[in-house]
Amino acid sequence: MVEYICSRGSSLRLRELLDTTCRLANTLKKYGIHKGDRVAIYMPVTPLAVAAMLACARIGAIHTVVFAGFSAESLAGRIIDSGCKAVITYNQGVRGGRVVELKKTVDEAVKNCPGVKHVFVAQRTDNKVHMDDRDIPLEEHVFDYQQGDVFGCVADIGWITGHSYVVYGPLCNGGTSVLFESTPLYPDPGRYWETVQRLKINQFYGAPTAIRLLLKYGDKWVKTYDRSSLKTLGSVGEPINHEAWQWFYRVVGDSRCTLVDTWWQTETGGVCIAPRPSEEGAEVIPAMAMRPFFGIVPALMDENGKVIEGNDVSGALCIAQPWPGLARTIYGDDQRFIDAYFKKYPGYYFTGDGAYRSPEGYYQITGRMDDVINISGHRLGTAEIEDAMDEHPAVPETAVVGYPHEIKGEGAFAFIVLKEDTVQTENVKEELKSIVASKIAKYAVPDHVLVVKRLPKTRSGKIMRRVLKKIVTNQSSDLGDITTLDDPIIVAEIVDAYEKYKTEQSASS
Repeated sequence: MVEYICSRGSSLRLRELLDTTCRLANTLKKYGIHKGDRVAIYMPVTPLAVAAMLACARIGAIHTVVFAGFSAESLAGRIIDSGCKAVITYNQGVRGGRVVELKKTVDEAVKNCPGVKHVFVAQRTDNKVHMDDRDIPLEEHVFDYQQGDVFGCVADIGWITGHSYVVYGPLCNGGTSVLFESTPLYPDPGRYWETVQRLKINQFYGAPTAIRLLLKYGDKWVKTYDRSSLKTLGSVGEPINHEAWQWFYRVVGDSRCTLVDTWWQTETGGVCIAPRPSEEGAEVIPAMAMRPFFGIVPALMDENGKVIEGNDVSGALCIAQPWPGLARTIYGDDQRFIDAYFKKYPGYYFTGDGAYRSPEGYYQITGRMDDVINISGHRLGTAEIEDAMDEHPAVPETAVVGYPHEIKGEGAFAFIVLKEDTVQTENVKEELKSIVASKIAKYAVPDHVLVVKRLPKTRSGKIMRRVLKKIVTNQSSDLGDITTLDDPIIVAEIVDAYEKYKTEQSASS
């Protein structure tokens, strides 16, 4: 058996060294390190330093290993002389019982090295150090996955979330990944949390629709199980509303787990905007994706195809430069790919989503651009109405669609799911209208609010609003392809409820 044995007691077998080398080599390539580029390695004698040397050799880059006791001035001289494009270092070193500030020395050195594009930082100690836009943390992912963690993404592998965060992502990082074959409610609403307890899951990644569904059953199913293993909670699939975010954070995470609301798409391959990674102590704003991931450059566009500058603005969310995970084409129809994603805003990838950039420069996803209704000349995203209504304590889920209105052009029709113990249904409806009027505007108040038992969802948990729109426009006989519906019986339930509601409306008028 071939292995490196360190003086501090750890060891690295040849297979593990190969794995670490390959992952680091891929990371270097991802950030633009190519054959012939020079890379400075400023690290003590550790297995990762060996892997860094081998990773450079693997991709044809030239490494210059600088003694980790040299000063910032000496390091800068070597970086400049060799024309290094990147530096690999640790946050800190430990030598003779004292802490050595490696990253701080690198920061001082690269102030005079304009050719350095990236500084790759590994964690030798648990202490946090200053990180800026040039720095790439080697151990952080959005979910702060660490060696030995159990990563629990409950998505189906038939969807992109399952591809990237059940299969490829965990395996590429040597992680332990949970395969979840059941549903959130079988055999009872505690299924997720029983799985967390039994498998000691550290990161839990689920959909807002599932969280809202479980919220409906109260806190008892969560608190029945031990969730102390959890460190990070993740949300994916659509914007998460404030009430679901707070319940997920306070009840499921006991107000101690970081909650990352991630935005990305099938076409992007992986997370593009999320609150983490970020500096220690950096704020996480509820129900907001917030920060672009490394290499992602968002741009907001106006209706004339112009970039919207500044903050406290809204527009069509585009991405200004390519990244490794971006889809290359649509198989067999390249022109369709170009038309769908690049024609509307030439030179930019159009996501199809709208977004708001806050005064602080953070991003809030406002929903699909085609989920917009025009009420008396006011363009309004249905997600905005839904988010306001979801704040009612008796309403875990809502879905809003537009319908033709003879006076206003379009009106809003809301479908709501109530918690099991709700009795004053009509009072809730009026309260919901008041919330929308106060939080948005009177023109945004839905003309109709229909209580249903369940909402139509795909097996990945996304609400099929087009089905609801067909129902309220009296086209329920032609719903199109609904093979991805989790339970087709739901459609019949909603149609029956809608027909009954129409009859009641006619009688009252």
